[in-house]
Amino acid sequence: MKKHLWNGFIETVKREVVPALGCTEPVSVALAAALATRELACTPAQIDACVSPNLMKNGMGVGVPGTGMVGLPIAAAVGALAGDADAGLEVLKNITSTDVEKAKLMLDSESVSIGVADVSNILFAKVTVSNGADSVTVIIADSHTRVVSIEKNGQVLFIADQTGSAQPAVKQNIFEQATAHDIFEFALNAPIEDIDFISQAYALNDELSKEGLTGKYGLQIGATFQRNVDRGLLTGGLLTDILRRTSAASDARMDGAMKPAMSNSGSGNQGIAATMPVVVVAEHVKANHETTIRALMMSHLMAIYIKSYQNKLSALCGATTASMGAVAGMTWLLGGQFSHISNAICSMIGDITGIICDGAKTSCAMKVSSSASAAIKAALMALDGIRVTGNEGIVADDVDASIRNMSALANGAMTQTDVQILEIMVHK
Repeated sequence: MKKHLWNGFIETVKREVVPALGCTEPVSVALAAALATRELACTPAQIDACVSPNLMKNGMGVGVPGTGMVGLPIAAAVGALAGDADAGLEVLKNITSTDVEKAKLMLDSESVSIGVADVSNILFAKVTVSNGADSVTVIIADSHTRVVSIEKNGQVLFIADQTGSAQPAVKQNIFEQATAHDIFEFALNAPIEDIDFISQAYALNDELSKEGLTGKYGLQIGATFQRNVDRGLLTGGLLTDILRRTSAASDARMDGAMKPAMSNSGSGNQGIAATMPVVVVAEHVKANHETTIRALMMSHLMAIYIKSYQNKLSALCGATTASMGAVAGMTWLLGGQFSHISNAICSMIGDITGIICDGAKTSCAMKVSSSASAAIKAALMALDGIRVTGNEGIVADDVDASIRNMSALANGAMTQTDVQILEIMVHK
C-alpha cells in the first residue's frame, strides 16, 4: 500500500474539487475582468478579451449565472462591474439585477469585445479593462484561476512563476507514481477524518440537482424523467433515479442557476458526473456516512486520475471520463472489488469514448445523463463478470493501459476534431 502518496492524493482532491458558480470557462473570463477592474480602481468604459479557441468553444453558448444570458461578453461585463475578485470560481456570487442591467448596457453600446487569441495554451483568457486614461490587463492561463500576469498602463504588476501549469505538476508528482489500484486502496483505507471534506460535493451537487428538478432550466432533462415517471411512462428505480438526479444538476448548472456546483478538474459537469450517480447508489443501498464518503472519494480521485492523462480541454467530453470515476464508487457500493471496478472502467472506455465536446451549453445535460447511464450499465455488467475485453478496439486487458489508450486518442487525433468543431460553431 503506497501510503507515501496519500497526502498528495488529498492535496490533489482539495485543489481539483472546488465550488464553482457557473460554467468554468466564462467564469474564468469574469474572474480576469474582476481582477483587472480592481487594479483599475474605477468602473471601466471598455472591456476587451481574447481567449483560446477551446475557451471560446466552451463559453459561446452556456448560461452565465444570474444574468439570464449566455456567452462570454456578458460574463466579462458583469465580472468587471460586480465580480468578487477574491472568490475564485464563485466570482459572480454577489451580482444583482442592477449589476446585470448595467452590464447589458455595456453590451448594447458595443463596449465589450471578445476575440480568439493565437496561443498554444488550451485554456487562456486575456482581459483588458480601460477608462480612457488607464488600462489594466490580466491574463489567466492553463487552469481556470491561475493568474500569470497583471499589467497596468504597460507596467508589470505581477508575473507568475513560469515553471508550468498545475496539471503537469500533478501528473509528475502524484499520478506518474500511482495506479488505479492505489486510488482504490487509498479511498478504502485513508483515515475518514482526512477525507470527510468530500461530503461538500454531496451537499452542493444534490442542492443543484433539486434546483434542476423544478423544471425551470435548460432542456429539463431531469424534470423530463420525473414527469414521465409521474405519467407512468417510466418506472422509478435505481437507473431512472441516477439519470433523473444527475441530469437535473447539469440542467441547472448549464442554464445559469445561482447555486454552485462542486467541480472536478475544473468542470462543474465533471463534478456532477462524479458525484450524483454515487450519491443515488449510496442512498439506494442505505450506505452509512463513512461508506458514502469513501465511495465519493474513490469516484472523484479516480476521475482526476483519468483526466490527468488528457489535455485540460479537448474534443472528448469530460463528463464521460468523470463518469468513469463514478463507476468505481458505484461498483464498490454495489459489492464489487477492484477487479470489478477495473472491468467496469474498461467497459465504459469501450462504450462511450469518442463522445465529442462541442462547447458548454444546456444540451450537456444530455451527455451527462448518457454517461451516467453507461456507468451503471458497466457496473452491473462487471458485477456479473462481463466486460469489454482487451481484444476489442482501444480497450486493453489492464485498466491503466486502457485509460492511457483513451487519453492518447483525446490528445492525438481528436485535436483536429476540436479544430473542426470550433470552425463549425463560429461559422454557423
